[in-house]
Amino acid sequence: MLYRTAGQFKTSYQADQALFPVRQDAVLLLIILGFAYVIFPLTASEFAFQTLGIPILIYALAAMGLNILTGYAGQLSLGTGAFMGVGAYACYKLITIFPWMNPIAAILLSGVFSAGIGVLFGIPSLRIKGFYLAIATLAAQFFLVWLFEKWAWLYNYNASGAIQVPNTTSFGVYLTGPLANSVTQYYIVLGIVTLMTVLCINLTRGNLGRMWKATRDMDIAAELIGINLMKSKLIAFAISSYIVGVAGALFVFMWRGAAEPNLFDIPLSFDVLFIAIIGGLGSILGNYLGAILIVGLPVLLNTVPAALGLDIKSATVEHINIMIVGSLIVFFLIIEPHGLARLWQLIREKLIIWPFPH
Repeated sequence: MLYRTAGQFKTSYQADQALFPVRQDAVLLLIILGFAYVIFPLTASEFAFQTLGIPILIYALAAMGLNILTGYAGQLSLGTGAFMGVGAYACYKLITIFPWMNPIAAILLSGVFSAGIGVLFGIPSLRIKGFYLAIATLAAQFFLVWLFEKWAWLYNYNASGAIQVPNTTSFGVYLTGPLANSVTQYYIVLGIVTLMTVLCINLTRGNLGRMWKATRDMDIAAELIGINLMKSKLIAFAISSYIVGVAGALFVFMWRGAAEPNLFDIPLSFDVLFIAIIGGLGSILGNYLGAILIVGLPVLLNTVPAALGLDIKSATVEHINIMIVGSLIVFFLIIEPHGLARLWQLIREKLIIWPFPH
């Protein structure tokens, strides 16, 4: 089979702990990157970019930020949508106050504001945890959305109360706004998501990641062996909120084009949470698998019946989508709590030892 590992010897601890201990994993990643960077942009339509390519990457990035906090550090959060809103509004203010600023730089800087707000609302995690911490982050969700609606300065006193993404250029190419090309925006999103993924992989595999996992598994024991819980939790909130804030800026500036406060309400937080749960908490790969399923399922339910000549109302499709997602969440929580990432890991292990029994 393709996953034959005979002859791949590990002669050092460094080789054994390599990111790709099996050569086929590196080849598979190169194939995926080749598809994402070359094949998909050359073959995809405008519909594919707007309904699959760009939203899958943005939702995967948002789930990755939540996974850092919940999956690795063990801190529950129900305010992901609001922190995405902080990033979006921060990016909007940066571009309107500093019109000369490169929009990519503004997107990356917007996460800093989200990180600051995340640390502020993460302070209660030093005294409370579990269900009570989830309620505290839910309070942050309601407060921030209320702030987006009532603080007119955030949307430049627009009568509609919404933020409109302006047309911005760099080297003569439109990057944001109605005049921007979907291919250009896709490459910007893909580049930023790739950068953030590399950052998260290195963080979770290093000392900081081990500190988060110790805090998640048993915080009292972690404190006894010398881990500073305050430092561990607040860094997790800061990095998680930064990534989520960047995802929020991409969400509006590279996909939606405009946003109202209710766009960042609790349903968005639950969508990101569902992606993390179905994909697998404590996994980087799971964020992408969960995003592909959650984003791709409604598109599939809309296009397949139409292709078969079936006339199904959009409301019915939405209800079917909700039922399927809910069933999947129950299934994974009961049968496989580690989500799709664990299923892929089991398949990979079986491929490695095939044709011998497991």
